[in-house]
Amino acid sequence: MSSSDIFIGETIGTAILILLGGGVCAAVTLKASKARNAGWLAIAFGWGFAVMTAVYISGPLSGAHLNPAVTVALAIKNSDWSNVPVYFAGQLLGAMIGAALVWVAYYGQFHAHLTDKEIVGGPGAQATAAKAVEAEEKGAGPVLGIFSTGPEIRNAVQNLATEIIGTVVLILAVLTQGLNDKGNGLGVLGGLITALVVVSIGLSLGGPTGYAINPARDLGPRIVHALLPLPNKGGSDWSYAWIPVVGPLVGGAIAAGIYNVAFA
Repeated sequence: MSSSDIFIGETIGTAILILLGGGVCAAVTLKASKARNAGWLAIAFGWGFAVMTAVYISGPLSGAHLNPAVTVALAIKNSDWSNVPVYFAGQLLGAMIGAALVWVAYYGQFHAHLTDKEIVGGPGAQATAAKAVEAEEKGAGPVLGIFSTGPEIRNAVQNLATEIIGTVVLILAVLTQGLNDKGNGLGVLGGLITALVVVSIGLSLGGPTGYAINPARDLGPRIVHALLPLPNKGGSDWSYAWIPVVGPLVGGAIAAGIYNVAFA
């Protein structure tokens, strides 16, 4: 694979991943969405199908890493770091493009949601306003969850551990079951297996932090949230942003080490 193929494939694939994954979060969260309050099950399966779709689209070009943790794990496994910067660049750019497309697709819903007094506070909505103030004190605006993850209980050690554990599960599944014949990315069957593993992680381990398990998936959309002209959008919670970046990278490295010791 050439550097241009890798960059284009990862950009397109990660954009699709975030468009569909962030899209299901928007569908469930925003007022005036037909899927509002569809629940966690819809989000977990939405992200799983997003992974599957993105892998099948980008796999022929780049091997469909779509996740810096996958890239790091494969670099450790194969002892080849030459293309890591290209993968990272495509993944981050793609994640930002995907997040921007979610905003475009749900433009009217974002505006309706963020100008609704029951959401952002106002006369007659004191209880909801109190929740909004509490969220603001934590640094997270009312629609940040559509773009990035956040903890239910803010404990850096636990939050980091949760992200590491979830990513170890994901990467071990990729390394043992998901790779293509060349071992440099996800294969056709591997895309389906990985998608189901992501659903499982979401249902079983997603409750504490929202299961980023992918640094680009969290950081790229968080940057877009900070830049978009959303009314009453609140903060982007940068004090938490390092956890869904560091945790998955550490988890990917640990999973690669386990694979090299136990399976290679």
